[in-house]
Amino acid sequence: MNIRSISFPSVVEGHNTELVNVAKDQLNGLKIREGEDDYIIGNLALSEGRNPHKAINSSPDETDYKLLMKAGILTASNFVKEPMVITTGFPFSTININNQQAREYVSGLNDVKFDSRPFGGRDHQSLQFSVNRVEVIPELIGGIIGIRSGSAQRTGNFFMVSLGYGTVEIGLSTDGGIVQRTEGSAPGVRYAIDWAMKELMQNYYVGLRTEHQFDAAFQRGNITVNRKRIDLSEIRKRALTHYYNDVVSPLMRNTWEDEDFNRANTILLVGGGALYPEIVNSFTEEFGSFANVEVADNPTTVASRGFCIRSRNIAGGSTEAAVGIDLGNAHTTVSVFEEQ
Repeated sequence: MNIRSISFPSVVEGHNTELVNVAKDQLNGLKIREGEDDYIIGNLALSEGRNPHKAINSSPDETDYKLLMKAGILTASNFVKEPMVITTGFPFSTININNQQAREYVSGLNDVKFDSRPFGGRDHQSLQFSVNRVEVIPELIGGIIGIRSGSAQRTGNFFMVSLGYGTVEIGLSTDGGIVQRTEGSAPGVRYAIDWAMKELMQNYYVGLRTEHQFDAAFQRGNITVNRKRIDLSEIRKRALTHYYNDVVSPLMRNTWEDEDFNRANTILLVGGGALYPEIVNSFTEEFGSFANVEVADNPTTVASRGFCIRSRNIAGGSTEAAVGIDLGNAHTTVSVFEEQ
């Protein structure tokens, strides 16, 4: 069985204005009702919104979290049978305070109200569904499951570094489990985004762009300011180098001991930050003489795929209702099983 992963930007914006035929499909036309208000989500928020945003590392009682979870379930409903078995996660730093609340919230969901007009439908609709079980695990553990039990079927010991937008998570994974002493967490790639924004603002007026809008420009490597295209490659390189030197490297130095490198000689990078060559090069410069630095296949979906595998396992091996939902700070990724 293959795992299919579907992603959309983790941004939302309140939007009660009617939108009709502005998106090609549901994924690009997500407009969900929460309470008495409608919110545009993901790509639709980026194209039609004025101030798309998301609270970093939001908790289950926040509107952003509720909307993204509902959007994830709505997306998953196109591929799985009910009752769903859902696994999701949080960083090590917040899982203890959010675990029980997230379980209760997702378990209690049974419908999502959405506006289908953005993608060619008729008015508001309601998706009715049922949830059999909800599991909440650390995002890093989800990534390790994705690597060890997914298509790679990786064995042996390796260091895992998950370079997310909100947090970076590290740990040593062995065949017997993760070594708890080697776990650590620190600010994510957002640190570099903020640094780059401040640098750019010294010379240009970037307008009222949100952090997430600038993130898209940061990934592209250019931004348009006053109808002029500005190359961000140098600023991006400096920002990511500062981020590695100021945040990532000290975290590993203060958490991993020399003896740990006698147990493992591979550092596996996952998460959105693993897509930046500047960060990968920094890892290679620091560790290349005594450890292998590798970027996982499809690094941005590893945690979600691991969550999906976990759902299958707790469902007794059944793949039909298994769902993994990774509510990342940059993208929300939904993973389901599909037949080859």
